[in-house]
Amino acid sequence: PISIFKVKEGISYNKEDPNYDLFRLACKVSAKRLFPNFSFLDSSFNKAFLDGDYRSEVAYMGCRTRVLANVCGPSITPGRGNLSFSTLNLPRLGIKYGIALEERTKADMDGFYAELSDVLELIKGQLLQRFDHQCSKTKSNFKFLLGSGVWIDSDKLEYNSKLRKVLKHGTLSIGFIGLAECLKALVGEHQGESEKAQKLGIEIVKFMREKCDKFAEEEKLNFTLLATPAEGLAGRFTAIDKSIYGVLKGITDRDYYTNSFHVPVYFKTTIQHKLEVEGKYHKYTNAGHISYIELDGDTVNNIDAFETIIRMMHDNDIGYGAINHPVDRDPVCGYVGIIKDTCPRCGRREGEGVEMEVINNFNCGC
Repeated sequence: PISIFKVKEGISYNKEDPNYDLFRLACKVSAKRLFPNFSFLDSSFNKAFLDGDYRSEVAYMGCRTRVLANVCGPSITPGRGNLSFSTLNLPRLGIKYGIALEERTKADMDGFYAELSDVLELIKGQLLQRFDHQCSKTKSNFKFLLGSGVWIDSDKLEYNSKLRKVLKHGTLSIGFIGLAECLKALVGEHQGESEKAQKLGIEIVKFMREKCDKFAEEEKLNFTLLATPAEGLAGRFTAIDKSIYGVLKGITDRDYYTNSFHVPVYFKTTIQHKLEVEGKYHKYTNAGHISYIELDGDTVNNIDAFETIIRMMHDNDIGYGAINHPVDRDPVCGYVGIIKDTCPRCGRREGEGVEMEVINNFNCGC
C-alpha cells in the first residue's frame, strides 16, 4: 500500500480551500519521497458518483485499481474489491491486421475489431470461470475478510455459505497493454505522434469499454476495463511477438511494450501534451488507470513547478496521477536528494564504503 492524496475543489485544490495547505504539503512530500500519488475527485467520471456519502468517493489502490460502479448494489468503494483480471495483447492484433508486416498498405480494421471482439469474449469466459471457482468457496475460507464483515453483505452469510452473494459486488476486469505499439503497427504512428492515431486509439479503447459494459449488463456482474499495470507482462508479450514476427521498428524493437494507453516514455514530448493525450482515456478505463510524468531533475526546491504539473492532471480529466523523479540517498550521512559523484552533505564519493542508494526512472516501463 502507498499514500494517495485526494484532490477536491472546495476542499483542498484551490488556494482559498480549507485544506489547501495539506495539498501543498502533499506536493512537497511527493517531490522528496515520490509519494503520495494524487487522485482527482473532480474528474468527470469520478464526480458523477459523488452523492454526499463519503463511501461514494473514489479510492484508488496504489498501482491504479479502481472499484466504484456496481450493477449488483450501491456504487461505493468500501466493502468491495477486484476479484481478478486478464490482459490482452493489443500489439499482436495490430501486427496481424496493420501495415507493419508490409502485407497491406491500409489496416484491416474490420478484421482487427472482429478478432478483438473474439478475444474479449474469450477473456469474459475465463473471468466467469474464475468467478465460479471463487464463489464455490465458503465464508469459513476467509475468516477475516468475511467473518469480520469487511465485504458488503458478508455479515449476512452463514459460516458454510457459498460466496456469490458477496463476491458479486466485486469487479471482473479486462486489461490491455501496448496501445501505442498497436497503433504503430496499424497506421505507422502512435497516439502521441498524430491526431489520426489518437482518434483511432480512443476508438479502440471505447470499443473495449462498450464490450465490458455489455458483459456487465448480460451477466449482471461488474465487468470493467483496466489500463493494465504490466511491468512484467510488458516484456513477456514483447519477447513472444518478437520470436514470431521478428524485430519491427517502433513495435518489437524494445524490451517491453508500453503500459496500457501511455505515450511511450522514449517519445520526446511536453508534459502538457502527454497529459492531454492520456487524459482522454481515463474515463473509459473504469477498472483503473494512472498517468505518470517523468522528471530528471531535483523537484524538492521547486514545489511550485511540481504543483503546476498536478494541476495540469486535474485540468485534463486525469483520474489518478503521479510524478516520478530521481531519489538518491547516502546511507552514511542520510542525505536525500540528487547525488552525482559526491554526496553534497558529507563529501563521500561513490565506492567509498557503503554504496549510494539510487532510484532513477521509477516505473520506467509505464
